[in-house]
Amino acid sequence: MEESDSEKKMEKENLGPRMDPPLGEPEGSLGWVLPNTAMKKKVLLMGKSGSGKTSMRSIIFANYIARDTRRLGATILDRIHSLQINSSLSTYSLVDSVGNTKTFDVEHSHVRFLGNLVLNLWDCGGQDTFMENYFTSQRDNIFRNVEVLIYVFDVESRELEKDMHYYQSCLEAILQNSPDAKIFCLVHKMDLVQEDQRDLIFKEREEDLRRLSRPLECSCFRTSIWDETLYKAWSSIVYQLIPNVQQLEMNLRNFAEIIEADEVLLFERATFLVISHYQCKEQRDAHRFEKISNIIKQFKLSCSKLAASFQSMEVRNSNFAAFIDIFTSNTYVMVVMSDPSIPSAATLINIRNARKHFEKLERVDGPKQCLLMR
Repeated sequence: MEESDSEKKMEKENLGPRMDPPLGEPEGSLGWVLPNTAMKKKVLLMGKSGSGKTSMRSIIFANYIARDTRRLGATILDRIHSLQINSSLSTYSLVDSVGNTKTFDVEHSHVRFLGNLVLNLWDCGGQDTFMENYFTSQRDNIFRNVEVLIYVFDVESRELEKDMHYYQSCLEAILQNSPDAKIFCLVHKMDLVQEDQRDLIFKEREEDLRRLSRPLECSCFRTSIWDETLYKAWSSIVYQLIPNVQQLEMNLRNFAEIIEADEVLLFERATFLVISHYQCKEQRDAHRFEKISNIIKQFKLSCSKLAASFQSMEVRNSNFAAFIDIFTSNTYVMVVMSDPSIPSAATLINIRNARKHFEKLERVDGPKQCLLMR
């Protein structure tokens, strides 16, 4: 599990997903430069205070695990003591008496994703005062040029009517300022609902949200920080933002057919969100991708605590062999093979030989090429 040359090169070139300036420093400050060639996509993360927005963002993008999210506020509080907060769009979080992380006003962060794609993530605080300001004095600033609105609902909220009112206000502002934005609703903290009631409650919320969203379309997901549903939702959201995803999928399919793989999955390198896949036959577990994401990310974190670097893994039994390996600067690949006559070395060579081609595909402005059957 030693650190590979390619891994060292990625770290040296700062190819990780996080592109945040130091807290309290503006974009372009010393040591933090957003590439001029970056394709930025503005993503609004909204919802009432305590709905779980900051915790889920920290799990997906900042390598937190679920049980550690209660410490989020204390960590950030330590950092803001040394800062002088002057801006009306200052950023800080605190933890309330029951452990909910509260974001105050708007926290901006830039997350690098697949080459030139950068998610410009706006985590909007959910206190009533802030929510009212978003729809009045800050309306144009918040809702202009939005690519995606992610609205998070606490499934056990005691103020459902107010939640729906704020959501409708968001939709009105989006319709006025960014009518082409994609809308996602996350019905969060589903682990708090009795298991036999989850399907019914989610279906009712989904129907209400789709009705309230008209004439806009919304996609709804049930989520919890304690299982794979969070990865399922965020993979679907990020998938909508990848500019050349159809071409990526076509090439992934060709690659799978060339090497005679049962299944090929492409994961974003740091978050381990599934961004593309190909399978030659239906599988029984519809949530296996997100479960793999969760398991491997936890394993990577365990490796980092031991000062080791995860690069690759092979899992084999009598029915199949699965290979997980670094693929490009921004991705891992998982290849599943069931043909026992194909040796492991051949599969690993095929993965290595395909890397350069998929590196070209990741460049948004790069040449449009296709991996051809031979």
